[in-house]
Amino acid sequence: MRSSTILFFCVLIVFSSCNGQDQKTVTSKLAAVAAFATGDPVSGIGKDSDCIYQDRNGNYWFASNGEGVYRYDGKTMMHITAKHGLCSDFVWSVQEDVNGTLWFATRDGICSFDGIAFTDHTDAIRNAKFGKLFYKKGGLFFNHSDGICFYDGRSFTNFTISPATYKPQLNNAYRPYDVYCTLVDSTGKVWLGTQEKGVGVYDGKTVSFITGKDLDGPAVRSIYRDSKGIFWFGNNGGGLYRYDGKTLRNITEEKNLGNEDFLRGHKLVDKTGSLARVFAINEDSDGNLWLGTVDAGVWKYDGTNLTNYTPKDGLSGNSVNVIYKDKKGDLLFVSNGDAVNRFDGQKFSKINF
Repeated sequence: MRSSTILFFCVLIVFSSCNGQDQKTVTSKLAAVAAFATGDPVSGIGKDSDCIYQDRNGNYWFASNGEGVYRYDGKTMMHITAKHGLCSDFVWSVQEDVNGTLWFATRDGICSFDGIAFTDHTDAIRNAKFGKLFYKKGGLFFNHSDGICFYDGRSFTNFTISPATYKPQLNNAYRPYDVYCTLVDSTGKVWLGTQEKGVGVYDGKTVSFITGKDLDGPAVRSIYRDSKGIFWFGNNGGGLYRYDGKTLRNITEEKNLGNEDFLRGHKLVDKTGSLARVFAINEDSDGNLWLGTVDAGVWKYDGTNLTNYTPKDGLSGNSVNVIYKDKKGDLLFVSNGDAVNRFDGQKFSKINF
């Protein structure tokens, strides 16, 4: 493993080299080390945020696809980038393992942060042995070009959901079995949203795929299991799907809220008032589903009625690909990648950090 240690240990160097220096100089150097270790203070989350995570200490982490990560402790927003040890500024997700270590999946690899040092695990993950997945509660999943890696808090295991006959071309970026999202249910089954193969369900031995009604073809970008045990799938083109373990329903199709130009015509055409490109799903304390789209704002679904919210209702933008429930049970909506919104029951407002 390659380790980019944040320079807390440089404090020792500062002390050992400061004979004859006044206390003001020592204090200045210590402040510089501390600033480098924790990031740079900023006033907001920057651009292209694709993920929110609240760690066990209550800190919020915002991952940016181009600007590193932002950490908010309730008082100060700190900006952490590659210069502080992060293995890339293009960060796709933030997770926390059973040991309290944070993990960042990035364009250039996967690294962890234990509060003191960043460690790059990219090579260890790619070189880990392939085998059966033995899921342990609190384990993490990492997707990479050769398969999926599971980390149980101690070791890595690679596994694949593609059939043995599938042989991807090394120089071809086409990867129909690539995984965008994962969910582990109460029985330990792993649900995986794929690029083109619908939803894979892995029971530790075999993989079965849920397909049909345009679930396969477009990418499955979100999987959610609600408080009643119903599974919901968000698809980039097909829309919103409901699955009770037996029957798959396309709610978008039933409500006539599709975007045919995008789904059938393969045209990158946004459509306001549609529910075709669903990237985020979550549930509020009243059991309502909240659905984030990348082109038509947010939808609330009570199981019968759908209500659409857009900038006219206070949203900062029509693109909402993150809906996160924090430890207080509040839903946070990332709009247009650069603003976090909250809903007060009537309208949305921007959270100012």
